[in-house]
Amino acid sequence: MTFQVPGSLAEQIAHHLAERIIRGELKERERIQEQKVTQSLNVSRGSVREALLILERRHLIVIPPRRGAQVAELTAHNVKSLYALVVELYILLGKSVADGWRIEADLAPFVAIQARLQDSLQQDDINAFVENTFDIMRAAFPFSNNPYLHETVENLLPAISRTYHLALERRRSEMGQFINTFAELLQAIIARDHPGIRRVLLGYGDHNCQLVLAALAER
Repeated sequence: MTFQVPGSLAEQIAHHLAERIIRGELKERERIQEQKVTQSLNVSRGSVREALLILERRHLIVIPPRRGAQVAELTAHNVKSLYALVVELYILLGKSVADGWRIEADLAPFVAIQARLQDSLQQDDINAFVENTFDIMRAAFPFSNNPYLHETVENLLPAISRTYHLALERRRSEMGQFINTFAELLQAIIARDHPGIRRVLLGYGDHNCQLVLAALAER
């Protein structure tokens, strides 16, 4: 298999498995057998083990003692816990951008992401849409100058991506709602309105969490 993802071999293997989990090809509680992955990708067992540890850190798998790796469950409790944390992290990033931008050009990356989101919506491309939503956070990283925040958010993004895909596959109209919410958030950032940023992101987090919980109930 030829990988296109940059980074170490273990990161590439982790990305490959993560995509399968996020798309639902690997089901909850399904075993991920090291030997099978090793053979199918023609890679070393050590690289696969390292990849599984990466996936565990990113909350996509669990590795119980003496039972081997398996895909993590998406439970209502896990979803609520995830959104409770990630929204607060998003708020920190939003406030950092509001405090840090100085000239219009500083906000150009966010305007470009808006355009890409609109294109993804028109093409009904969920994968591109979700990735573009995460580009918003990555564009905010330089304003925060907080490596711990960056690392924490990056490690949570695959788990968030999994919930986004679950919800959007059932309610594609929500892509348009996200674009409207992002426009509102950007206006609050331009105005350096910290309470407004918090209000928008808390509302966004609660709305998305409820969508995911509803999608879980429908399975």
